[in-house]
Amino acid sequence: MRQPKIVIVGGVATGPKAAARARRCCPDAEITVIERGRLISYGSCGLPLFLSGTLGGIDELRRTPSGVLRDEEFFKAVKNVNVLTGTEACRIDRDKKEVEVRELATGRQFKLPYDRLVLATGAEPVKLPVPGNDLPGVYNLHHPEEAIALKAWLEEKKVDQVAIIGAGLIGLEVADALASPRRKVVLIEKEDQVLPSLLDKEMAELLLKRLRQRRVEVRLSAKVQAFQAGGGGELEKVLTAEGEVPARVAVVAAGVRPNVKLAEEAGLEIGRTGAIAVNAYLQTSDPEIYAGGDCVENYHLVSGKQVYAPMASTANKHGRVIGTNITGGKEKFPGVLGTTVLQAFEVNIGRTGLTEREARELGYDVVTAVVPSTDAAHYHPLHGAVVLKVVADARSGKLLGAQAVGSGEVVKRIDVLATALGLGGKIDDMGYLDLGYAPVFATPLDVSLHAVNVLRNKRDGLVKGIAAGELRARMAAGEALTLLDVRSPGEFAARRFDDPRVLHIPLGNLRQRIGEIPRDREIVTICELGVRAYEAAIILQGEGIQKVTILDGGLEAWPFDLAIV
Repeated sequence: MRQPKIVIVGGVATGPKAAARARRCCPDAEITVIERGRLISYGSCGLPLFLSGTLGGIDELRRTPSGVLRDEEFFKAVKNVNVLTGTEACRIDRDKKEVEVRELATGRQFKLPYDRLVLATGAEPVKLPVPGNDLPGVYNLHHPEEAIALKAWLEEKKVDQVAIIGAGLIGLEVADALASPRRKVVLIEKEDQVLPSLLDKEMAELLLKRLRQRRVEVRLSAKVQAFQAGGGGELEKVLTAEGEVPARVAVVAAGVRPNVKLAEEAGLEIGRTGAIAVNAYLQTSDPEIYAGGDCVENYHLVSGKQVYAPMASTANKHGRVIGTNITGGKEKFPGVLGTTVLQAFEVNIGRTGLTEREARELGYDVVTAVVPSTDAAHYHPLHGAVVLKVVADARSGKLLGAQAVGSGEVVKRIDVLATALGLGGKIDDMGYLDLGYAPVFATPLDVSLHAVNVLRNKRDGLVKGIAAGELRARMAAGEALTLLDVRSPGEFAARRFDDPRVLHIPLGNLRQRIGEIPRDREIVTICELGVRAYEAAIILQGEGIQKVTILDGGLEAWPFDLAIV
């Protein structure tokens, strides 16, 4: 029986994973991987660590956990996979089932026949269509070669001013990697918040507050108009509509777009997101051609829509599914939740599922909770802060999404909620999840479960919350509210709203002083974490005062100045 011929285009994440899985499933298959670049099977998510000097060299991103370099010889010796680096796939002949390829160094062209073809062509960085985008000193950061060149330029030119274009995931990580006491980094973002595709506005404001506390300069709503050279022809400044930013290096982190040229020219279907359309088995519109990784769109498990969500974790899962199916299996890839986590400037950030904004756009009857807490018992010396936002559908009780920001361990909470989301979890089932507890790891009622219980209280009408942004806007508009601050006298003196509408009554004195509460206006109860504010709201409602709202997340989750203008 003839050996099946498998050709894989792309050698970074999905391609090598598909090749390794296919070899395990089919020992006699003839497997060839084509990679345009000179490096294969590297961890591109580690490039910021390389820039920061954390890694000994770029090869650390190419090694197995046991330290073996994943190069062409490794794949041939261990996997019996032929890897052709520096080789470009130029055209697919679907009728003849051949891929026309070209060696970039020699120009030699030849054809590779296939029984099954895999497209793992990845994505390309967005290049800003502005003057000066090709000046010396302007970089993207998508491939190891770019990171190597950028690091060499920074060291050779002794660069002390850097502009990062885009305050998304990569922008934040690169800014963190390059910032130092001797090098100023400025983040430039065209939207009005950091992480605009990942976080709701109030969570982004909370992150921005943390960044500015660490003296990170962030310019929002600042669209780049041009890169301008100095006298030596190298980058000197970045011009925006809101002013100029001196910079001897600019790193463009404005997102990526799927590399679909080869698929499009072969007549394969392109989805509504602009990425390759695939079914649950990761087959393209040609059942003999599979595709995965950053070049394809994915089914979103909550929204039910096709989305473009390029992630290395997804790419590796795609590779396993494809490797199984191109060797006779029938495994499905269920979809994604958009789960994303990162760390920048000692702040941990995460999200999964839908944001509140996305959920409302999809027509859900949204209920949310913003809950600050600690990642361990408050008396444990290594505890850190966490602010968690959860989003659910009030009608069905279905969990829709979560976001977290803080110096504490947020990824554990995001992973728990992502697991519940993936299994179709409802908030009534989640409040009693049997999670691990010890003072070093969590609070007795973990913040993820506490947040779910707040959602249930809101849905059941036990309490009504108001988001920080809404309260700030209503206060600024001069509405006749009473802000009932129930913290201790010491807390109140240390940090409070400087506003005549604030009434301070410690929680322990509230029942005795209930007559001081005005009954002709809305009462907003305030404390540090929201727990005492909830207790105060219950007391007021028990006394017949019904127009009561609590500040979501308390002052710990208040991202703005306390002075209301």
